[in-house]
Amino acid sequence: MAIDLPTIWAAIIAFAVLAYVVLDGFDLGVGILFPFFPQRHERDLMTNSIAPVWDGNETWLVLGGGGLMAVFPVVYATVLPALYMPIIVMLLALIFRGVAFEFRWRTQRASHYWDYGFWIGSTLAGFMQGIALGALVEGIEIADRQYVGGWWDWLSPFSILTGVAVVIGYALLGACWLNLKTLGDIQQRARRIAMITGVLMLGLIGAVSLWSPFINQVYFERWFSWPTAFFSAFVPLLLAVCAVALWHGLTTDKHLQPFLAALGLFVLSFVGLGISFYPYIVPGSLTIEEAAAPDSSLMFLLVGAAVMIPTILAYTAYAYWVFRGKMDPEEGYH
Repeated sequence: MAIDLPTIWAAIIAFAVLAYVVLDGFDLGVGILFPFFPQRHERDLMTNSIAPVWDGNETWLVLGGGGLMAVFPVVYATVLPALYMPIIVMLLALIFRGVAFEFRWRTQRASHYWDYGFWIGSTLAGFMQGIALGALVEGIEIADRQYVGGWWDWLSPFSILTGVAVVIGYALLGACWLNLKTLGDIQQRARRIAMITGVLMLGLIGAVSLWSPFINQVYFERWFSWPTAFFSAFVPLLLAVCAVALWHGLTTDKHLQPFLAALGLFVLSFVGLGISFYPYIVPGSLTIEEAAAPDSSLMFLLVGAAVMIPTILAYTAYAYWVFRGKMDPEEGYH
């Protein structure tokens, strides 16, 4: 029985991207929420809550991007030219955000400027990720395995909508993280923000979901034609379950439940994208099989991935376990 290496690698890359979104999403969300917590000690506590894990969260971005270049070089060569601007802006925002994160601790008088930098970097990175996603969903013009579209094709009303949706979604994750990790007034405000962003997030998911099938006939058939519509219907049903769990957790002073429910919204949205895309890796242009590197390269890389991915998962789980529990303003974690 032949091993379907391209599909296996597509699943690995998808997992890496999803891991990045759900893990780095909440610490980007903490930065996005900075304007709602104006006091220095509040922001110190917020950054302390993500300090032990936020660098490790971005490992998945490196894995996803590097893996894409090695395993699906045609995708890397065609998608990047289409998305140069949002990707470059996103990377610059992540760099500036990282600098601001460190520098805000090194100064008292100018710390508020670095706080602005942390907020701008976090928001801009999330927005550009959403822009890139929206542009990919709309489709990229490829001819003879080369990008033939324009420089500004990535910018459209739909991509702006997905950009806003990602920023609001990250803010929801950040608020649920603060609800999980903090106490007192910060937790109470984070819970209220989570309620508002949760409602906005569900509305934006609905708007994107209703718009997407009319962008591409393949999406429409996948979601509304039999028999795929039967399986696709489970995604909105499970989204409703997560929405109820989120609201119940926030209104009954649960701490972990809202965070897990918010992660569930992201995971199910990602699954919905997978249902829409498969078997394409570039919607409407390149299938997984067409874009994959030779099987010999895929097998060689798979051996390395079989070692590295469990290692990354192990140290990530260990870091979260060590730094579990609530943040104490005086003593840190307890």
